[in-house]
Amino acid sequence: MQKELHASQQPRVFEELSSRRKQQLMAFDRVLTIMDELRENCPWDRKQTMDTLRHLTIEETYELSDAILEKDLPEIKKELGDVLLHLVFYAKIASETGNFDITDVMNSLCDKLVHRHPHIYGDAQADTEEEVKQNWEQLKIKEGNKSVLGGVPSSLPALVKAMRIQEKARGAGFDWEEKEQVWEKVREEMEEFQDEFKAGTSHDCEKAEGEFGDVLFSLVNYARFININPETALERTNKKFISRFQYLEEKAKADGKVLKDMTLAEMDIYWNEAKSLGTTVK
Repeated sequence: MQKELHASQQPRVFEELSSRRKQQLMAFDRVLTIMDELRENCPWDRKQTMDTLRHLTIEETYELSDAILEKDLPEIKKELGDVLLHLVFYAKIASETGNFDITDVMNSLCDKLVHRHPHIYGDAQADTEEEVKQNWEQLKIKEGNKSVLGGVPSSLPALVKAMRIQEKARGAGFDWEEKEQVWEKVREEMEEFQDEFKAGTSHDCEKAEGEFGDVLFSLVNYARFININPETALERTNKKFISRFQYLEEKAKADGKVLKDMTLAEMDIYWNEAKSLGTTVK
């Protein structure tokens, strides 16, 4: 027997909604109204196209990502608003050419979510996160995707793309069984990379690059098995390095020293001070 769909297919009338939901809808209506007014009256907003907004949207997404990493909730709220503005902006532009509007966008999203969750809105069974992912990928194949990897955007940063490729392959049942097997693969790839740089031998840069890529891909795979997001892990290390290096710069300058004239041992003194201070270093 098919499960009850509640309000997933037929929206409730406004009078039936809770006070909180009414406030949310009114706030969204305010956003749409302001967007209409800006598009009509602001010279900058009138000039924008999907192409001109694209790089700004990417920038806003990275700013949201930074706020999430910093666990800065006020900043997350602000950046979510910026991203939402862009989504509304794209829909507004498309509505002017008659292609689609924000209603079409949201209804399309709702239809996809209902279709992709047959364990909630249909008769399918999925009791674990892994089963949900497998169902999702199989449904995408039935919808016309030629490959389970077809949904991975080609423009994704390489590290994120590696993670998504591996997740997609796992959804199709192609994966290691134990993390120990993955770690053995990491060791194998590292040995192959090191073989390119044995003492007294020249190396093929292109081949070495390929071997290094294999090392990174296998490390991403292992990170996935132990529930570490490699992109997040690397970005946290980037931020940590920046914080410590800036501390080094500031302390050296305060002591009347110039980095390029200092020895590595001298720099290490400040570096180790920064490490000892931990998260207090900004």
